[in-house]
Amino acid sequence: MKRIGIYAKRNHPDAVQLARDVCHHLRQRKVEVYLDEPLAKDMGESQGYPGGSIPALVDLVIVLGGDGTLISVARLVGEMRVPILGVNLGRLGFLTEITRDELFPVLDRVIRGDFDVSNRLMLEAVVRRGDKVAGRFRMLNDVVINKGALARIIDMETSVNEDYLTTFRADGLIIATPTGTTAYNLAAGGPIIYPGIHCLVVTPICPHMLTNRPIIVSDEALVRVEVKFQDEEVMLTADGQVGMPLVGGDVVEVRKSPHTTLLIKSPHRDYFEVLRAKLHWGQR
Repeated sequence: MKRIGIYAKRNHPDAVQLARDVCHHLRQRKVEVYLDEPLAKDMGESQGYPGGSIPALVDLVIVLGGDGTLISVARLVGEMRVPILGVNLGRLGFLTEITRDELFPVLDRVIRGDFDVSNRLMLEAVVRRGDKVAGRFRMLNDVVINKGALARIIDMETSVNEDYLTTFRADGLIIATPTGTTAYNLAAGGPIIYPGIHCLVVTPICPHMLTNRPIIVSDEALVRVEVKFQDEEVMLTADGQVGMPLVGGDVVEVRKSPHTTLLIKSPHRDYFEVLRAKLHWGQR
């Protein structure tokens, strides 16, 4: 690893100082550092780079923050297949598995090439409005169709490939990757799916019919959702961070992205240990 990019959660009180420490550590080891422009400014560094340009310039990306920061960087990395080292600045994250105390020993191992990655499936969503494409999104966790605070229940006619599934009458619908099953999907009563399993999960949010349950489909499937409503406030969100308003008759098509996210695994804990810690399994 000769070129490393750094992103950070800028509003975290420790992020800038930790980024300085990481830069010093890397430069001592003759590693070229590429800083996200806003972070470089906060650090007083003379040169920063637009966030979207960094993945094409580096061999590794370090993210200092939490799962939300990592998810936003994963969308920037896109098709570049640059591994991401997630460092959590608070409590242990589902995705940012490395703690601050572990950072520098793990970083030295990574620089030497001594690391394993978890290959995480991503999704692509296309919003079709009539014969036009109204929006395109790529996401690591999920795509969500959700009604506004004052909107009524919405109808979502859903098919898998060319087969009609059902018309969900609900507050919304989540289509999640295995990585995303520990996010909004979990809160909506969906299953936790091990990241290595090749599938998607479709989970209704507060369905009118209690018999509408989450369903797992192949990651090769095309999930098509036509939203049917009038004069309601309905949003599509990708990873809970970006999105757009929908109008009645819009069709949302969701499929597996040809690109994946490469997350560097912690050498100190496995996926199930993270689940136990985050979800407090085994505690009384």
